[in-house]
Amino acid sequence: MGGGSVKTGKMPEGEKTRQCKQEEQQQKEEKREGLIEFYGSYQELFQFFCSNTTIHGAIRLVCSKKNKMKTAFWSVLFFLTFGLMYWQFGILYREYFSYPVNLNLNLNSDRLTFPAVTLCTLNPYRYSAIRKKLDELDQITHQTLLDLYDYNMSLAQSNWSTPSTRKRSSRSLLHHVQRHPLRRQKRDNVVNLPENSPSVDKNDWKIGFILCSENNKDCFHQAYSSGVDAVREWYSFHYINILAQMPDAKALDESDFENFIYSCRFNEATCDKANYTHFHHPFYGNCYTFNDNNSSLWTSSMPGINNGLSLVVRTEQNDFIPLLSTVTGARVMVHDQNEPAFMDDGGFNVRPGIETSISMKKEMTVRLGGSYSDCTEDGSDVPVQNLYSSRYTEQVCIRSCFQLNMVERCGCAYYFYPLPTGAEYCDYTKHIAWGYCYYKLLAEFKADVLRCFHKCRKPCKMTEYQLSAGYSRWPSAVSEDWVFYVLSQQNKYNITPKRNGVAKVNIFFEEWNYKTNGESPAFTVVTLLSQFGNQWSLWFGSSVLSVMELVELILDFTAITSILAVRWFRSRQQLSPSGPPPNSHDNTAFQDEAPALSASHRFTVEAVVTTLPSYNSLEPRGPSRDGEVGHE
Repeated sequence: MGGGSVKTGKMPEGEKTRQCKQEEQQQKEEKREGLIEFYGSYQELFQFFCSNTTIHGAIRLVCSKKNKMKTAFWSVLFFLTFGLMYWQFGILYREYFSYPVNLNLNLNSDRLTFPAVTLCTLNPYRYSAIRKKLDELDQITHQTLLDLYDYNMSLAQSNWSTPSTRKRSSRSLLHHVQRHPLRRQKRDNVVNLPENSPSVDKNDWKIGFILCSENNKDCFHQAYSSGVDAVREWYSFHYINILAQMPDAKALDESDFENFIYSCRFNEATCDKANYTHFHHPFYGNCYTFNDNNSSLWTSSMPGINNGLSLVVRTEQNDFIPLLSTVTGARVMVHDQNEPAFMDDGGFNVRPGIETSISMKKEMTVRLGGSYSDCTEDGSDVPVQNLYSSRYTEQVCIRSCFQLNMVERCGCAYYFYPLPTGAEYCDYTKHIAWGYCYYKLLAEFKADVLRCFHKCRKPCKMTEYQLSAGYSRWPSAVSEDWVFYVLSQQNKYNITPKRNGVAKVNIFFEEWNYKTNGESPAFTVVTLLSQFGNQWSLWFGSSVLSVMELVELILDFTAITSILAVRWFRSRQQLSPSGPPPNSHDNTAFQDEAPALSASHRFTVEAVVTTLPSYNSLEPRGPSRDGEVGHE
């Protein structure tokens, strides 16, 4: 075998200096930070965050890492606190999106606009246009009371008992009344009594009338526990049919203002006809509304009885309908302008021979619309057509809703409510079974099957008047002689007994102040952010910048996750079946890299295996020596 040797000499000083500078420059470049740099692992990310964040308690996760018990304790405490804080955040979010409101109460002092006042006679007038038909109805009712209660009603004011009237009655109303007879009903059972049954205990019976469908296949008994209510309701049903047969409602306009209102004063000034409007109510008779003219409204500069409306009214019922009206006096209602007077809802009666003093307190309510409450500004967003010639109110909407359902289901309109376009009032001469349809629909309406109470919403702005009444005898015993004498001379007042035919009404503001109930948002965006800051400071004692640190942590975590996902995806592609088989000996990569490694480079690496000299001195640390490498 032959042998060979390679001798390595001492590396030149210039070469060593150049190599050391290159390595130093490479280390500086490795330590230099880039513009965008991510952490190498999740552990490095969280360790940096916990060591440098301003969130309280996070540093404990790093400082106590050598004590596993403390690390576990602070980890549980940190994440538990974090969860509690976000639980509170959830409560705040829920409260914010429930849109709570604050109620603001304000007291205002200003000149008050006097409300509208409606006064009715409580005397359904026997109008000349329908007098004959009412006479026929009264005759039938008289016979019905005689059959049911053996009561002989006084007929002194009419010639109802004459044969000609009976013959006329049988040809007009009788066959319609026979279709809706007034009968007794045994409790829980429908039984028709014989005409003469005096031995039966009348307490075991109810009174009502029969209503049937058009084909008479379905009937029900509209029963009442009180016989008075039954007779009055039965009479009213036929009375409405008579009114509905009038081609023109203006034919019933027989106003007699002077014979009803003897005296009218406001703010110590006399009223005149320009201060009131008139309308007819089927049950309450002639009604007069004061201060309903929006062009010249009354205003009260001072509270008190002398600065309001004072009326002396006639309460004697001279030509009334006794089967329809069972009370005497007058009915008064206070309401806002441009609102209809629903006398059944807000009115109350004035007694004869009594001075009624009504004090008022004005109260305004302003609600927040939109998401804060289910109110409407003007009713334009309510799915119910307004049939009244007035502004939107909840009662206007409810009555319009019932009337529209009445027209749709029964084919005609109820006489008490406005007439829709193209419809006509219900009349059993044209609509035979409208009564059956009406009472069925009324039961559904009261049970809210028609959804009228759901559709009709409260207005966002409304004005109400809180009323309180006081009563005293008027005129007094010592003054009644001269008061009645003056009334007899001026107003031809000749009623006997005198005290039962006149009453006095005073309506005034109790105080100058009026109350406004307003709403304001209880939770705004500013309030929500403030509550978030309070909760964050409570649980972590940090600020807005601490929140930004947490946002930065989330972004870095997302970036690292994305990078690792891309690397995993690429590695999966490299290991796909399209590449070389795993057992094949493919050394192409190694063969490509082998020529790049020359012998001189290998010898250079072997020559400088010894420890490099320090940066302070480039001289060799030991004596130079040659080495031989040989092999046989």
